[in-house]
Amino acid sequence: MTIRLRSAVLALLCALVALPFANAQMQEVGDGGPGPVKSQHLTAELVSLAPAIAPGGTQQVGLVITLEEKWHVYWLNAGDAGQPPKITWTLPAGITAGPMQFPIPSRLPNATLMDYGYEDTVAFPVQLTAAASVKPGPVHLDAQVHWLVCREVCIPGKAHLGLTLNVTPGATVGPMVGALGQSISLIPTPLPAGSTFSVKGGKTDLVLTLITGKSEDDAEFYPADQDQIVNAAEQDITALPNGVQLRIQRAPELTKLPDQLHGVFKLNDKVAYEVTGPVTPGEVAEAPGKLKPATAASGVTTITAIGLAFFGGIILNLMPCVFPVLFLKGLALVQSSGEERSRLRSHGLVYTLGILVSFWAIVGVLLILRAGGSQAGWGFQLQSPTFIALLAAGLFFFALSLAGQFDLGLSLTSVGGDLAKKQGYTGSFFTGVLATIVATPCTAPLMGAAIGFALAQPAGITFAVFTALGLGLATPYLALSFQPAWTRILPRPGAWMEILKQLTAVPLFATVIWLVWVYGRLYSSTTAAGAGADHLALLLCTLLLLAVAGWALGKWPAKAGSTLAAILLAVAGLAIPLYQPKDTTLVWTPYTQAALDQARASGNPVFIDFTAAWCLSCQVNERAVLKSADVQKQFSQHHVTLLRADWTQYDAEITKELASINRSGVPTYVIYPAAKDSAADVLPELLTKDLVLTALIKDTK
Repeated sequence: MTIRLRSAVLALLCALVALPFANAQMQEVGDGGPGPVKSQHLTAELVSLAPAIAPGGTQQVGLVITLEEKWHVYWLNAGDAGQPPKITWTLPAGITAGPMQFPIPSRLPNATLMDYGYEDTVAFPVQLTAAASVKPGPVHLDAQVHWLVCREVCIPGKAHLGLTLNVTPGATVGPMVGALGQSISLIPTPLPAGSTFSVKGGKTDLVLTLITGKSEDDAEFYPADQDQIVNAAEQDITALPNGVQLRIQRAPELTKLPDQLHGVFKLNDKVAYEVTGPVTPGEVAEAPGKLKPATAASGVTTITAIGLAFFGGIILNLMPCVFPVLFLKGLALVQSSGEERSRLRSHGLVYTLGILVSFWAIVGVLLILRAGGSQAGWGFQLQSPTFIALLAAGLFFFALSLAGQFDLGLSLTSVGGDLAKKQGYTGSFFTGVLATIVATPCTAPLMGAAIGFALAQPAGITFAVFTALGLGLATPYLALSFQPAWTRILPRPGAWMEILKQLTAVPLFATVIWLVWVYGRLYSSTTAAGAGADHLALLLCTLLLLAVAGWALGKWPAKAGSTLAAILLAVAGLAIPLYQPKDTTLVWTPYTQAALDQARASGNPVFIDFTAAWCLSCQVNERAVLKSADVQKQFSQHHVTLLRADWTQYDAEITKELASINRSGVPTYVIYPAAKDSAADVLPELLTKDLVLTALIKDTK
């Protein structure tokens, strides 16, 4: 997974986790007046260039947002994460509002993310139009405003605002003054006559060429659509005698070049053009006139990146993904502090070697992928559903042990007393490997800039930065192993250790929740609607079987039978998400009355599946019968039009259709034969393949 995608997933996850709490605390500000009104980290108000609007005329109004220092709101395309402000108008008859306009945005780096938006003060203009028939007098414009304001965290907000204008014959648009007037002057304009915009799409880059008639030495591009470029990547500038050229990394998700590229081409803070151009396949060699990138790496040098990576690795030990492993390793050190100092140091060095070898392996894979043209970054393995499923299952099983369901003797991860004694240096080495594996879902402070810098550098520098990161991760335990006396400041072994061990299960369970969410997102973004939820449910079934396996180990500890049963349950559980049969099912069209009428008019038989996500019988029928190869074959052979009436949320049209066939709930299955005047054939709620096949043969004759 690219740094951009992984960071976006993390940012979106944080937003989703915080959303219930944010909504619980977020209160609407404003009483329907123009404001300004104060909300968290910003002030919002509605303003107008003039207090009146003429019948048949226009007037400019706008939403003005004044932000606290370092907080920002978003452009139309928010970048890697976020959402733009939105206004919902309630207007009197004869008054209409155009779309909210967005002035020239700025690139707002945030670790490995890149947002597009605004800081300080920004106004979003809206043009009002009054019909010629509007009578003179006051009119009130009511607005419900929503926004997302972000810094390290994001907070949603809303306000009830409004403006009162006088409808006055002869009124004109006011002077372009204030924040609104300035923003209107900063709205990107169409390309002037004689200027051109073109795009060449290569394997890894998009090369944008803007011809303006004079040489330009600065430029940035903001795509109107998401997932077309790597937002956080540097935009390399090449000055041309009559314009400028930008080389931008193509988004890995962009497996097929788009027909055209649309966005804003910014030349400076006051000049930007709204551009649209066809994308022509082809590679463009780098020109000798290359200038500085549009966004440099914030002054990061090799030495700085190595330092940031080292301290970021130390902090990484405190992340919920890693801390339980370090904590258990520390407990083992406390318990084994009486051993020979040389042996403790050796275990510390071997543990460090396990971390370094793991990091070197990751960097090696990254460099191989980069050489092949892929854009992979820290945590790239999280792009693999198989890796996600295995990591989530392993952490969940380990967390069950930490929570006290059963006792693994800490042998899986802690390489504590038992493992160190029984497996020696091998145990210490693989504890370092495990620490690296569980660290990859986390990004500690300081790591983002260092990793982003490293992945854009030659192989030697990339290895150096990641080696520093690994050394930082290993440093706390390595230091204790070299100075066992420091363990004296730690509490002595006792009952508290078991309680604290159980508490460390909490961050691991939280990490598992995040991994399950990522697993579902991977499928929901690449498969049909609802498939992500289906795959997520399969992974939850895996966790359920692992919980049963853990119960068996706890109920009958150290018994061969319970161990065998636990192994079989674990294997069966892991087989559920790892086995992904090829989806050969036919496409279902969402039900509407118009879709039904059109399907029946075509002369083909129609099958309607009235279903809902909360209906268990519906899901059983769908998987056991409707998706079976025999039924799918009959659907295809007889050219049956498939309509799915999803009643997960109330739908009056679906309710009406159910009532027309004397049904009031789901599951309900209906076949309309090909004849236009034929009656509906309503099938039983509980389906079998034979029942459906018999009905299809009867209704498709």
